[in-house]
Amino acid sequence: MLVSWNWLKDYVALDLEPADVERRLTMAGLNHEGSHAVGDDLCIDLEVTSNRPDCLGHLGVAREIAVLTDGELTPPAAVPSQSSMPVTDLTKVTLDCPQLCYRYTARVIRGVKIAPSPKWLVGRLATIGLPAINNVVDITNYVLMESGQPLHAFALERLDGPEIIVREARPGEEFVAIDHKTYTLEPGMCVIADAERSVALGGVMGGAESEVAATTSNLLIESAEFDPVSIRTTARKLNLHSPSSYRFERGVDPDGVDWASRRCCDLILQLAGGEMAEGVIDVGRSPPSRQPVLLRLGQLPRILGIEIPPDEVRRILQALGNHEVGADDQQVEVIPPSWRRDLVREIDLVEEVARIHGYEKIPENARVPMVPSHRTEEDRILEKVRNVLTAAGFDEAMTYSAVPAEWAESFTFWSSATPLRSSTPMLRDADFLRTSLIPSLLGARRGNESLANLVVELFETARIYLPREGDLPEEQPMLGIVSGEGFGVVKGVVEGLVGALNPQARLEVDRFEHPLLEAVRCCRLQSAGQMCGVLGEVSADGLKRFGLRAPATVAELKLTVLAEQANLVPQHRRQSPYPAIARDLNLIVDEHVQWSDIGDAVRATAGSMLEELLYRETYRDAKTDGAGKKRLLFSILLRSPERTLTNEEADQIRKRIEKSCHQQHGAVLVA
Repeated sequence: MLVSWNWLKDYVALDLEPADVERRLTMAGLNHEGSHAVGDDLCIDLEVTSNRPDCLGHLGVAREIAVLTDGELTPPAAVPSQSSMPVTDLTKVTLDCPQLCYRYTARVIRGVKIAPSPKWLVGRLATIGLPAINNVVDITNYVLMESGQPLHAFALERLDGPEIIVREARPGEEFVAIDHKTYTLEPGMCVIADAERSVALGGVMGGAESEVAATTSNLLIESAEFDPVSIRTTARKLNLHSPSSYRFERGVDPDGVDWASRRCCDLILQLAGGEMAEGVIDVGRSPPSRQPVLLRLGQLPRILGIEIPPDEVRRILQALGNHEVGADDQQVEVIPPSWRRDLVREIDLVEEVARIHGYEKIPENARVPMVPSHRTEEDRILEKVRNVLTAAGFDEAMTYSAVPAEWAESFTFWSSATPLRSSTPMLRDADFLRTSLIPSLLGARRGNESLANLVVELFETARIYLPREGDLPEEQPMLGIVSGEGFGVVKGVVEGLVGALNPQARLEVDRFEHPLLEAVRCCRLQSAGQMCGVLGEVSADGLKRFGLRAPATVAELKLTVLAEQANLVPQHRRQSPYPAIARDLNLIVDEHVQWSDIGDAVRATAGSMLEELLYRETYRDAKTDGAGKKRLLFSILLRSPERTLTNEEADQIRKRIEKSCHQQHGAVLVA
């Protein structure tokens, strides 16, 4: 926000040096970015945060200075003279989209004379970098930079009707702005139109076909309040930003809409002549009422660490424009002013008192009571997940929630519904909310491959967005993994993660097919009967689809299921002092028999003596074993916590395993 020093003097006495004022504003939250001389004036650059749109005008900055210096704010009068001709006889306004335009006001001035602006007005605008156009346009810009309320002046004789229709843009509607560029509009955008065409893009920019020209003699002065989200969306989609859209995006003072209109008309009558029609056309909602906010005085020393006298607290709040509705020795209750939408909670008032009283008055050693924070269970689980995966050699990734359509449709395991599409893409062509982390991680792997990073082991914990008809999407927290290792290695990492969260938990696998994954090396993961996730090697088609050169394995797990089964209480068991005995088994089974089936049979048969079950490899030899057969080679480690096992006992357990696998799955031991 560029501010003129001489302009500020119109509203508040500036008896201090500019450097002193700049320092005080900075300490109060309006950071001073720099200053430079412009003629006999000084241009001050202030950083205005998004929650303080009231300071996007000279009056708002002057109000801050008046409060900080205990001065008096003197806003200009806005009482334009009126003729006897009712404004309703000259024009009319129809508001067809109250969701996009909350309120619209119109005044009419006839018989103006368009001419260059006086020197003082040109100088004021030049100080803050605005060029002079003509007296009417310059006045609308002047009032905008004075009050923070955007306005627009239409050449009334160039309107068809003449009337104003505030409506939603039609699909494919074209609009020629005052920058003489043509923009294609779409529904959701607010346009100001006459009976035939759009003449302005509401809250963003006026149109070339109704702009004030040298021959203009009759004016319609617009002052309105638009939906901030609609203005922001429109400006970004069209890449059309203006001082007006900048302010409407942040919200304007609803009580300042009519004041700015009257102020603008008053200046036009003074500098361009003419006569103003009686009254104003004002359609839409009335300014909303503000709810009172209670400040308990005891909260100030608790939060700030210092005592501030109650009278000083009340003075600060009233000077900021708050209307006091009740006060005693314990508390103060106020109704915030219309221009301060950010004042809604008690802590907001605490901050206001602190910044005006002076942050520098709070000593560094102020004793503020502190209570140690308690980490949530979700944070503890995420920490465990990160520790396990980083220990396994993975790096944590962070990818965008919005992805291209091709990615959004490539992996739809969690939902068959069409992914949600964002109306305001964060990135070019990335406008769908992802329903899986896997495509994003594969894209990150491709980026690393293109930079010749040979080892690309990544994981990410983030939310996916599953569409729900007639409701907001389900935001499901997920863990995604991508690795250059094979199916077995990644499965081992996932099993290790589940075991770290709960040593008693165990993963179960189920058959699963997906075009992105290899049919014989992918599975659906379950834990305690709940669907937990999916794991698999990326198929050749999947590698080609994502432009990958090296093999990749992916996994995706529901963090909610892992959290439900997690046991974060440290666990331990006594280490057996007795030696272990290892045995290898090589079983011939049918092709459809999965390793997980054999593993379940081994665990159930070996019982408590089984300390470790280790898969070795799968081998196929149709000539030796026959078609449709394969060999599963694995090892078992047996140990007793009470005594030393004998070889005979270990052989008996092995024989029981052979028998069980044969009975359940037709397995035959290789001699």
